[in-house]
Amino acid sequence: MKNIKIRKLSFVLLFSTSLLSGCDSFLNQEPQDKVSETVFYKTPEHFEQAANYLYTRLGFDFRTVQEEDASSDLSNNISADYPYGRGLTQIPTTHDIWKKNYINLRAVNQLLEKAVEYTGNPSEIAASVSTAHFFRAWHHFLLLKRYGGVPIVTKSLDVNSGMLYAKRNSRYEVVYQILSDLDKAIVGLPTANDLGLADQGKLSLEAAKSFKARVLLYEATWEKYVGTTTDGDGESEGAGTAKPEGYPSVTDMFTEAKQKALEVMNCPAFELWDHRDKLGERNYFYLFVLEDAASNPAGLTKADNKEFIFQTVYDYTLRQINQNISHARPVCPSRKMMDMYLCTDGLPVQYSTFFKGYEKMTSEFENRDNRLLSFVQIPLEKYWGYGSATDGGGARYNIGFEGAEAITNYDYRYIPILATTAGGRNAGYRGCKFVTEHIGRETKMESMNYPQIRLAEVMLIYAEAVCELGNGEISDDDLNISINKIRERANVAPLTNELIAPFSELNMLGEIRRERAIELEGEGFRFDDIKRWGIAEEELNHNICLNYITGTEYETAINPKDEKPIYVASAWATNGLTKMEESVSSYAGIAKTKAGALILDPVGLRQFTRKNYVDAIPSDEIKLNSNLLQNPEW
Repeated sequence: MKNIKIRKLSFVLLFSTSLLSGCDSFLNQEPQDKVSETVFYKTPEHFEQAANYLYTRLGFDFRTVQEEDASSDLSNNISADYPYGRGLTQIPTTHDIWKKNYINLRAVNQLLEKAVEYTGNPSEIAASVSTAHFFRAWHHFLLLKRYGGVPIVTKSLDVNSGMLYAKRNSRYEVVYQILSDLDKAIVGLPTANDLGLADQGKLSLEAAKSFKARVLLYEATWEKYVGTTTDGDGESEGAGTAKPEGYPSVTDMFTEAKQKALEVMNCPAFELWDHRDKLGERNYFYLFVLEDAASNPAGLTKADNKEFIFQTVYDYTLRQINQNISHARPVCPSRKMMDMYLCTDGLPVQYSTFFKGYEKMTSEFENRDNRLLSFVQIPLEKYWGYGSATDGGGARYNIGFEGAEAITNYDYRYIPILATTAGGRNAGYRGCKFVTEHIGRETKMESMNYPQIRLAEVMLIYAEAVCELGNGEISDDDLNISINKIRERANVAPLTNELIAPFSELNMLGEIRRERAIELEGEGFRFDDIKRWGIAEEELNHNICLNYITGTEYETAINPKDEKPIYVASAWATNGLTKMEESVSSYAGIAKTKAGALILDPVGLRQFTRKNYVDAIPSDEIKLNSNLLQNPEW
């Protein structure tokens, strides 16, 4: 752990609206990277600036540190960059999740140490101190999810610190530290009602409550379904199973997760984004590309978004995303994901009489969940957005914007290309979450905010915790205040006990898990979810499939642009098509793959086991600190 780098204090402007409004005064200050620790931390403003710096380690800039959705069973983004879902990772020499989170903890701990020395009224710096406690929990949680138990760092270390050679703490000790920090964060943070639009991006006590609910649900389900199977004994391997005195039980964690989620759900400062009256069936799409009035047909701005509880704020003038977001083709759905989306009657495709089948390229999109219509492009439909070089490229408007038809140079239709080699970039369905349609934005110029925590997730936490506490049962009343609000926005019938009763393969816990998969797609949850539910081996060790070919329009369709077949069997000779129906989930009602689907990633390439629930400690870290024991089986 000696690689925890010792950095001189430096501050980076947090581009939230609160700081944008005071930009001149901030920029007139002395350069903070040249201010020593001995003269800094003297005023409340110093602490606020130090706290603002902590926000700069989040967002699109740090997606590789925060999420692994492209490694899940619902993505067709299979490449060498995402080996985790295959279980094919090797022990890395180093890794950003380990390195950067420990680097980030130094500034957090330094602020907390200086707060102890502060001679003024503690209330003057309470919000800054609570912000630091939140981020100490945040960074430890990112480490926990990847590695299990890790060394807890609550001091700003220097090169002589003995903690550089500390043993790993157990996952239970890490969780206990996270929960303790979040309790301190909740005490000192302002309520969301006290934060106006000018403070968009700043933490509230509701954000801390939401994050605590996330942690509690995560760890309660991990302990229930995974248990100690990844812990090791702490003597020869792993971090061990030591629990601190007073560590909460699984029931206690579910109970508090439910309560914290309910408190946030009842906060009037937040509401689900729902502008179907102005934006139609693709209403939900615009929540994730919202920049300014020119980013959507209704002229809505970030002020109209009350759903994001905690968000990383970007600004076209002051902080563009500067990442290859729209052109990099975001997480795109696999066959399984496509079939997880519900029909408008609230039932899955296996049971709904509303489902139109797969015969036509567009038929499976009929009578479906608006989230499917928002985030997956329909074949043959006209879109403005990222296209190939032939299409013109660039980020453009979706049809329906005033004046869009006049820009003929950018007019194209989405036509699936299934003739590339198996696993090719353009094969299958095209996802479009976080893909801008702003006519003034090109690659790296986008500035939509990144949702770290949003109200829909909190509602899902509530429903899952209630169902776990009810041993798989949940009342319609509890569904109505949580999941059914999300389904209403998606134009999907409510989930009720009566709705699923006739189907033996459907159960409430499974349906809640389905809702998480659909609602949070592409936001970094799925890979962690299937691990904490203890089902990752079963979910991941299957063929990852795409479109159905046999008996559908794809078999013979011609691309009108080049007059070539959309599907060329020889390009898929190695992988081929599925030969029989495959059950691809431990929750059988979620999705099945029939015969005749394109195989993107064959089961033979997938070797995910229980050891892959936690990743290997980077080898360089063990060389630097021999007290770090490697995780089991690595």
